[in-house]
Amino acid sequence: MEGMGQQKRRPLVVMASAQAAARGGANPLAELTDRVKTLEAGLRAWLAKQPTHVEAAVATAVGAVQGGALGGLMGTLAPDGGSPFPVPQPPPGADPNALASFKQAQALAGGPLVQARNFAVMTGANAGISCVMRRIRGVEDVQGSMAAAFGSGALFSIVSGMGSPNPVANAITTGVAFAVFQGGFFMIGQKFSQPPSEDIYYSRGRNMLKQLGLQNYEKNFKKGLLTDQTLPLLNDSALRDVKIPPGPRLLILDHIQRDPELTKST
Repeated sequence: MEGMGQQKRRPLVVMASAQAAARGGANPLAELTDRVKTLEAGLRAWLAKQPTHVEAAVATAVGAVQGGALGGLMGTLAPDGGSPFPVPQPPPGADPNALASFKQAQALAGGPLVQARNFAVMTGANAGISCVMRRIRGVEDVQGSMAAAFGSGALFSIVSGMGSPNPVANAITTGVAFAVFQGGFFMIGQKFSQPPSEDIYYSRGRNMLKQLGLQNYEKNFKKGLLTDQTLPLLNDSALRDVKIPPGPRLLILDHIQRDPELTKST
């Protein structure tokens, strides 16, 4: 009887092994991560083809959602579901300057909804302004990072109610403080980070420009989103739109016509 029971269990084991082999033994978490990365890459590719205001609006919305979730989580760290920090109360008869200080403390010690609102405004503004600066300048640099930090800090100050009775002055001061800190962190990160990896979307265009001695116009290609896929479609009008002079335009177009790999690519 025991042998018969083992024989009955063997087909089940074989079937389970076959199903695992059919799935390739893939890790569900790895599959989910790959799908998320694929969706992110598809979203970035789609946004790269959209006007600046569309990409900025999407980036702002995504940043606001992420910031709101983080702020709400921070606001629920306390056991009672309120602020993780003690919320100070203004003393009776306090002067306006003292009230402004209490406003600042309360802005950083609010409950889940307050924290979610403040962080949503701060991160959403930072993401949106960063997107616009990157489109305008064609590169993500310290100036764009500081501009985004200034805008997010100023809006955070206004929305959180900090700075009474001088909200405008305090918004400017907060924005400058955010910009200085962000600029410092950006420079430190650049100093200690590894050399940036080559952008795969512009690798063939970069090589072409280097061969022609026109590598200074790589930023023009990036500003106009002239990726490797667009090289066979380039014409004089497109190159003129990204402010490339007539001489380099002729060299680029002649090189593309003579290169069979570029003319055959899609």
